[in-house]
Amino acid sequence: MEYKILPEQFDNNQFNENAQHPLQSWEWGEVRKQTGVKIVRIGGFDQNALHAVFTMTIHKIPRTSFEIGYIPRSVLPSDELLTFLSNYGKENHLLFIKFEPYDSVSIKSQLPNLKRSPHPLFPVWTQMLDLTPTEDTLLNNMKSKTRYNIRYAMRKGVIVREQSDDHGFEVFADLYFKTTSRQEYRGHDRSYHQIVWNGLKNKYAKIVIAYHHDIPLAAYELFIFKDRLYYPYGGSSTEHRDLMGSNLLMWEAIKLGKKLGAKTFDMWGSLPQNYDRNGKWSGFTRFKEGYGTQFVPFVGSYDLVINPMIYPIYNIAYAIRNRLI
Repeated sequence: MEYKILPEQFDNNQFNENAQHPLQSWEWGEVRKQTGVKIVRIGGFDQNALHAVFTMTIHKIPRTSFEIGYIPRSVLPSDELLTFLSNYGKENHLLFIKFEPYDSVSIKSQLPNLKRSPHPLFPVWTQMLDLTPTEDTLLNNMKSKTRYNIRYAMRKGVIVREQSDDHGFEVFADLYFKTTSRQEYRGHDRSYHQIVWNGLKNKYAKIVIAYHHDIPLAAYELFIFKDRLYYPYGGSSTEHRDLMGSNLLMWEAIKLGKKLGAKTFDMWGSLPQNYDRNGKWSGFTRFKEGYGTQFVPFVGSYDLVINPMIYPIYNIAYAIRNRLI
């Protein structure tokens, strides 16, 4: 297969036909450009027919002349692609290129400079839910406590609305940032999320919100891409938590996914199946598990090292910085 850098004028529909995840879509690349990040789109061609695409973001390392490439949720890279990117990286002063493929198959490359990343951005595990069964079957497959909480929320008057408009985003964003502050989670700022919403709202992004007497209790921003639903962002209020609004919200998200034609629901991230029931993020993992999901491991995070001299120094500095923040 021959790999090429794709021009800005490339057919975005053709590109998306070969993308397998929203973070590899043409629109996501446009979103990242709006956030000030450089985008490189790569196409794999066989006899002039496009067969694979890769969206790579380029990130500057402060106070250095180096940059980092990042390719999230792509198909597995071939040795030919890694060779192409190694040459690109040398020509463009990249320190390394990080891959986090959307695949559970091991990377078996002969290139000695492809290393397991010491600083992954995505969790190795997620939870998946098969959306093809009937609603009754999906309910029956849930944990009994989850099923009870859904019905309890309904009895108490909690309702869920899809509000995939700008007002819905504002409600979601307020709850999301209250939650990240409460959990001391360092994520992107509001401006970033506004750009994501603006870029995806008419195509892939959906907002669902749980209310009790017009008081928002919890909200999700969901992505729908091809036949898969994703749950990347969520937030909740500390008010009326006893009403189990989040449980009903997730059930309505599942139903919305079925309505939109999704066959699988990717919960975006999870602890491993044998997680510590008392550890950090255990409550979030247990919440997802209650819906009858399957634990699924990904291949993990790998770095294609371009500059082997500076790479270990960067990793030490990165680890020190994270401890100090």
